[in-house]
Amino acid sequence: MKKLLIAILATVLVIVTTLAAILVLVQATIHVAAMTNPMLRAAAVLAELLLGVVLLLGTLYLATHLAVRIYGPPRA
Repeated sequence: MKKLLIAILATVLVIVTTLAAILVLVQATIHVAAMTNPMLRAAAVLAELLLGVVLLLGTLYLATHLAVRIYGPPRA
């Protein structure tokens, strides 16, 4: 019962963090698209790509780490 509750909580946590990361990336994309200076826009696109990779890899790491901790073999 406890493992099921933790698994549901971890699933909700991963979904919420993924949606938050996507919302941040959408907001960043909207701000970058509104830029008029081409040099600043190019730098912002690169920063946005880096931010996207970091955020989405972070959520993937969180999901994998929680799944291993919940379903993996017990630690001694």
